[in-house]
Amino acid sequence: MEVSGAEGVKRPILASKVFLYVTEFVSGMAVMAAELGAQRLLAPYFSSSQIVWTIIIGTIMIALALGAVFGGRWADRDPDPDRTYMRVLVAAVWIALIPLVGKYIVMLVSGALIVTVSTNFLTIAAFVCCMVIFVPPLFLLGTVTPALNKFATDSLEDNASVVGRLSACNTVGSILGTFLPTFVTIPAVGTFVTFLVFSGLLLALPVIYFLSAHVHRVACAVSVVVFAASAVCSPLTGFAFWMDKRTLAYEGESMYNYLQVQDMPDRTILSTNVLFGVQSVTMKSNEPTGMYYDVALAAPAIAEHADSALILGMGTGTYARALRKYSPGTTVTGVEIDSKITQLANTYFDEPADIGVATYDGRAWLAASHERFDVIMVDAYQDITIPFQMSSKEFFALVHEHLNDGGVMVVNMNMISDGEGSINEALTDTIASVFGESNLVTADVPHTTNRELFALKRGSASSPSIRQRIAAMRAGNTALDRAVDQVDPVFEPVHVGRRPVVLTDDKAPVEVLGMRAIDGIIAEQAGPYRQILRDEGIGGLLREVR
Repeated sequence: MEVSGAEGVKRPILASKVFLYVTEFVSGMAVMAAELGAQRLLAPYFSSSQIVWTIIIGTIMIALALGAVFGGRWADRDPDPDRTYMRVLVAAVWIALIPLVGKYIVMLVSGALIVTVSTNFLTIAAFVCCMVIFVPPLFLLGTVTPALNKFATDSLEDNASVVGRLSACNTVGSILGTFLPTFVTIPAVGTFVTFLVFSGLLLALPVIYFLSAHVHRVACAVSVVVFAASAVCSPLTGFAFWMDKRTLAYEGESMYNYLQVQDMPDRTILSTNVLFGVQSVTMKSNEPTGMYYDVALAAPAIAEHADSALILGMGTGTYARALRKYSPGTTVTGVEIDSKITQLANTYFDEPADIGVATYDGRAWLAASHERFDVIMVDAYQDITIPFQMSSKEFFALVHEHLNDGGVMVVNMNMISDGEGSINEALTDTIASVFGESNLVTADVPHTTNRELFALKRGSASSPSIRQRIAAMRAGNTALDRAVDQVDPVFEPVHVGRRPVVLTDDKAPVEVLGMRAIDGIIAEQAGPYRQILRDEGIGGLLREVR
């Protein structure tokens, strides 16, 4: 059977049905590649938390469902394959333009919402960006399957077999569209080129179809030109396209993170998130970093001994360098899940070459190790979120087992968020359930949004308490003691409420709790701009941000 196009004209390319199955295969592959690309496009701005993933998956499933409904109606009403392949053409060009314009849409949406939305900023912004950037092309791809089923079915007798083959082609394509971006294209060539690779494969289908039928040649030519323009221009700007390229030493991606290295006059910094924070830093002088690493030096000063230290979340070795400088007798072991960060540490940062770094998940490394340490630093944040498996009671019990008596765990809690239902309340209650409330203190990092928590593993009831260890540190005169005194952290005791919130492997809603803290930070930072918008309107706001 030959499938007819517009005005009943036969389309010989569809006669064997092979092209229909190839179309289904490539469409399924493009959908999954776009979904994974969506996560990588949004993560540098909105984090890679489960909440953002849920928004991406949810909106894309809605787009596909609506596409299936309307695609079926359109195929029944007007069974013209030309219309189907025109929709594929539009979807392919749209996806090809995402690397070029997607980041600008993200920033435009963020700028509009940050001065108008008071709560759930990241959630709402990610949802709006998904709706604008990804729903239209994936809605169009959602119309493909019912239309192809219409064209591939000869009779009701083989209808189930046709549907099964189309479903198999779509599923196999989706499998490749899942694995290839994650393990091949994104680590090798990045998110932008990944969009171009899969949109190019998708674009080839309608171009071949229309050229074989000698129709819509102008549309094909324009589409190819747009694709080529995006391919040439997209790599010219990165995720942080507004930054001074003179200080941007590196911008790239790994299997886990967006990575950005800035070489500034006084320091070199690593960021894994465009909008929020610095993950690692090395100073070009003997000055302290001014970040939480300085306060975290209290851990070896409080510990009964500081012969060994384990860093879970090594990054580029900022804390390791501080220990090497102020506690040179401490043997340091690092664990870092992202091998690309370790490579950057060797290239752009002065990471000591004699410190071993294991490329591993921190919790999995602890589970496989029998070593004990005097200091364990937990700094395993993924961009601005806490991996749930490293925030639970079971995890902190594992850390407790790997501490020597008199040893200290220091946790970078990242955000100062207090009160009932806060992320810090949940973390401190959870850690107190393992170490004991009296063995915990916290210290806010001056001029930042970070808080450090220190937990002492007491060997016995008669061994010095954490408050006694802090007093001894204050009276000491070692290089380490003086370094901590220079920062002058204010240690506060931890008080657990009557109904403590203990996170477990089964229930650890850290993404939801973390988002509440981020809302507070955003509200504080955006407050003046929101007031200008209320008082002077959009004109006043534009004048302010120029």
